[in-house]
Amino acid sequence: MKLSIIVPVYNAEKFLCPCLDSLLAQNVKDSELILVDDGSRDGSAGILEEYRAREPERIRVITVENGGQGRARNLALDLAKGEFLGFADSDDWVKPDMYEKMIAKAEETGADMVVCDAEECWPDGRRDYIALSQYERPIKMSTEVWSKLVRRSSLGDLRFAEGLWYEDLAYVALLLLRTDKLAAVPEPLYCYRCGHTSTMNNNNSRKNRDLLAILDLLKAPMREAGRQEDYEALVLNHALLDGINRLGRHDTADKDAIIREIRDYVNQEIPELRSSPAFRQESFPRRLVMWMNYHGLDKLSAALLKLKNG
Repeated sequence: MKLSIIVPVYNAEKFLCPCLDSLLAQNVKDSELILVDDGSRDGSAGILEEYRAREPERIRVITVENGGQGRARNLALDLAKGEFLGFADSDDWVKPDMYEKMIAKAEETGADMVVCDAEECWPDGRRDYIALSQYERPIKMSTEVWSKLVRRSSLGDLRFAEGLWYEDLAYVALLLLRTDKLAAVPEPLYCYRCGHTSTMNNNNSRKNRDLLAILDLLKAPMREAGRQEDYEALVLNHALLDGINRLGRHDTADKDAIIREIRDYVNQEIPELRSSPAFRQESFPRRLVMWMNYHGLDKLSAALLKLKNG
């Protein structure tokens, strides 16, 4: 089989049909959809069964108690038969030629992972282009798995972290330790639905601690592989920059305590910020925000970013 597409589903009845319709409309017909109902409490299970009955040769449905996206994806990975693996979120949709183009690129280049661009799709009809296939170096690529096609043979025993948010970060970073055969399709083939709550757009400050657990999972393998600078780049970009700035937009009572916890973690892992090669490689505006967050001036950095973004 050429392709397995994995979709974790949790309370997604509002958007599930457009997602599944777009995946079934793919030009790659030698494919399967593995849909994992992760303990949904709405009508998602009925929708999944309806689609499975319609396409029993192509659709497999797994129903489990809620355990998070990481476990759901792992259950599907253990069953996948495809030479290539794709991932989609149940509230998004894809262009009909997405996987055809990405597989063609993988076969043309021998790549183990292919990255495409995406569109942010807003309720008012606005579309914003996201150039996910453009990055300075591999460790700084965006870490969402839905923009990526992966050659199954490159995975080995690699699986997602379970019970944690930010499991995509660990999965992509560890995959990059296994292969440097990367390719890109610079077209917006994935449609990311905006305007509702997600892991990256949430008001749950406490769960952002999971980011530190994910970084801890990466620390030893990256250091053993001689990738200390790459590890520090992850800490700086995902914790010091994105993590603290994201928490700054929350309105929870514990957000300041979590911000301090993240800052303390960064201080521990990178005790001399200006001596870090990863820090020195950043642009001046990013270094400035990182420096302010590192020294507890996150409210000032948030104000500057708000001013910059209008």
